[in-house]
Amino acid sequence: MQLFYNPDISENTTQFSFQKDESKHIIKVLRKNIGDTINITNGKGWLFKAKVSIPNINKCTVKIISKALKTKHNYDLHLAVAPTKMNDRYEWFLEKATEIGVDYITPLICHHSERKFIKPERFERILQSAMKQSLNCYLPKLNEAINFKDFIKKDFKGDIFIAHCEASDRKSLKQELKPKTEVTILIGPEGDFSVKEIKQALENNFIPVTLGKTRLRTETAAIVASHSVAFINE
Repeated sequence: MQLFYNPDISENTTQFSFQKDESKHIIKVLRKNIGDTINITNGKGWLFKAKVSIPNINKCTVKIISKALKTKHNYDLHLAVAPTKMNDRYEWFLEKATEIGVDYITPLICHHSERKFIKPERFERILQSAMKQSLNCYLPKLNEAINFKDFIKKDFKGDIFIAHCEASDRKSLKQELKPKTEVTILIGPEGDFSVKEIKQALENNFIPVTLGKTRLRTETAAIVASHSVAFINE
């Protein structure tokens, strides 16, 4: 099954036309013709089955023939992850976390961050591609990049954790996680969170955790965290 994405389709849509790039892919690459079916999601949980009615290479039009609201996973995961120096590593994290199951992603600008600017348009495309590839109908929300000190002062629901590598009292994330809950996990940059940032997080009720016995790269730590949450909810 191949899944297409368009945020403008709703449960009330009966007919829809694709833009030129997707129309060309549908007609030229997939060789779809009148009466052939395709699957579309709006990233909000809806899966639509549609039939091609006008196989135009510039504006392929389809008629919605069925719809279903897919069940969302029974937890809510927010990963606040510092951008990595090498952009491709962060993009890898975005792709894999989407496949595993994440609801919100916030690029976190920290004291040790070597990259302080991101390209949200490219990140959005990666999230959309990963959602379609994994046949998921829920698109993670990419938040704007934010400074660490501003982020930790937000009003959070559920359990909030900061994963760091300092030799201090830390709990095991796997042992602290509870199923069917809202979870926010902070993952630091290369060089980890600063001592001051860790102190500020603890003052704002974040629970310090470890992700294992070895020192992990930023993107690896984020994937371990997302998989741990998904695993505890299986």
